[in-house]
Amino acid sequence: MTSPASRQLPLAGLKVLELGQLIAGPFATKMLGEFGADVIKVEPPGTGDPLRKWRIIEDGTSLWWHVQSRTKRSMTLDLRSEEGQAMVRRLAAEADVLVENFRPGTLEGWGLGYEALAEHNPGLIMVRVSGFGQTGPYRDKPGFGVIGEAMGGLRYLTGQPGEPSVRVGVSIGDSLSALYAVIGTLLALQERSRSGLGQQIDVALYESVFAMMESLLPEYDAAGQVREPSGSALPGITPSNAYRTRSGDYVLIAGNGDSIFKRLMGVIGRADLAEDPDLAHNDGRSRQAERIDAAIEAWTLERDRDAILAALDDARVPAGYPYTAADIANDPHYLAREMIQTITRPDGKPLRVPGVLPRLSATPGRLGEGGPALGQHTDEVLDELGIDPETRAKLRDAGII
Repeated sequence: MTSPASRQLPLAGLKVLELGQLIAGPFATKMLGEFGADVIKVEPPGTGDPLRKWRIIEDGTSLWWHVQSRTKRSMTLDLRSEEGQAMVRRLAAEADVLVENFRPGTLEGWGLGYEALAEHNPGLIMVRVSGFGQTGPYRDKPGFGVIGEAMGGLRYLTGQPGEPSVRVGVSIGDSLSALYAVIGTLLALQERSRSGLGQQIDVALYESVFAMMESLLPEYDAAGQVREPSGSALPGITPSNAYRTRSGDYVLIAGNGDSIFKRLMGVIGRADLAEDPDLAHNDGRSRQAERIDAAIEAWTLERDRDAILAALDDARVPAGYPYTAADIANDPHYLAREMIQTITRPDGKPLRVPGVLPRLSATPGRLGEGGPALGQHTDEVLDELGIDPETRAKLRDAGII
């Protein structure tokens, strides 16, 4: 049997050209790079990907950058110039996958649409991530993740009833779209292995969110029910909520399984609820959710968080609390599963970052180093294309690379 250490990463030999910026497209290529793909990230000369300046900046570079762009090679190229567009054609002719997240029609305007590139590389797979997709009446509208989250139905549900909706604290619409982009890429690679032909993958932010909305649409279609904001509860699934504690914080308790519910009621001393036939199954419990939640919180308000969690752990009732970054960084389970990893930034400083997912037993992904400096690999990529020094100097003098 071949040992994991001697086996290639699953995507070794795959060449990926990234023309995107910020989150959705680059998140997808990050994942491809972690599993062996050679990702060439094209950035505007002088400025680079705007993500380099997002959130917390240290030594001129976003800390986020070192998560989003690890395992990639950075080259600078002005895509608005004819010379830059010609260079993209050369790169695309040798690529397996091209990922872009410009507004629909932008690449076509530069002569870099799928048909033009596939003419010279029929096996090319082009992944296109946009706010509203490549077709339809909204295709030309600008769209960021938060708009996709709103149109996809998620934003309406977040928050407390009767109050303004709140956003999830991360760019979840972009990240979900990136996952669909990766899934689409892997499916297209499988198809190409049979036919030899590439194809386009059309990922829309709002659709990626909408696909996660469970029974939202059929509930409206068949029952005329519009799912409403519910705060920390999950309507129709009881009990599953956040409960106040004596120490002033919250615990999350998911006692919605029939046998789990009985064990939970035993812990809180409510045998009457545990044995109530009307509460034996979830549909009955959901009709009396307020009664059940009140009983649970009456118990939690008399105890500190750690005591509550210890008692529920002993009874095998799923429970936890909202983790902060500090909780994550010091949690023994995170550490035991090596989900907290350390990389080295270009300046030599260590930085703790999330580990690589998904977990493969024989060919696990690679972590790589911190995100590259702007244009760090431009000359290296041009060498591979056979661009002579004189031409390279002219391109640099003209600000094209």
